[in-house]
Amino acid sequence: MAYVAYFYGGAVLDGDLARWNKVMPHGLVPGDSVGNSVLASHLLFTVAVLLGGALQLLPALRRAAPRVHHWVGRGYILSAIVLSLSGLHMVWTSGEPARFGQHLGISLNALLILAFSGLALRAAMARCIDEHRRWALRLYLAVLGVWFFRLGLTMWLLVHRAPIGFDPTTFSGPFLTFLSFAQTLVPLALLELYQRARQSPRPGVQTTAAGVLLLLTLATAAGTGTAWLML
Repeated sequence: MAYVAYFYGGAVLDGDLARWNKVMPHGLVPGDSVGNSVLASHLLFTVAVLLGGALQLLPALRRAAPRVHHWVGRGYILSAIVLSLSGLHMVWTSGEPARFGQHLGISLNALLILAFSGLALRAAMARCIDEHRRWALRLYLAVLGVWFFRLGLTMWLLVHRAPIGFDPTTFSGPFLTFLSFAQTLVPLALLELYQRARQSPRPGVQTTAAGVLLLLTLATAAGTGTAWLML
């Protein structure tokens, strides 16, 4: 959230919106008022959804102020829906056939966000709290898909010191196609493993899961720092 607000918001305050295009393969387009408006709303709702998602994960907020949790949740789901729909619009109106595979991966992410939003809301309205929690966690990870993409890309570049597996000019290639699907499917798969480990009666399974989560947390922290420096 800090990165999005600092980079994109800073460009707005400086009056230099062209700066957005430095880290976006299809950013602002001169004369495309509709597309540019969709992009601006997409970035605005990105900040809202990141802040709202972080608040929803706080157990203290859920216990002390359940009504706040409920209303923030409604705003969060609305922001996630707007985010996914605007993302679909940007992807399929960009006119970049070389990135068709990436478009499919991003579209999968958007469709899962829409599905998880509806399922999380339905479970909450039915007062099925455990089910609601599971769908809300899946929604949270799906919403973070674009950020996972950036983490994976910057760590890949850090390791290889070169754009291996993709063309940096067209921003297309097999690695980026793989990453566009992995940004969603890998975190969701790890979440399912975590959920199964929590329910396992075997302490060894839970200890192993905790160790894996610790390593992933450290990797995410390293990737976040790398992304901040590179982007």
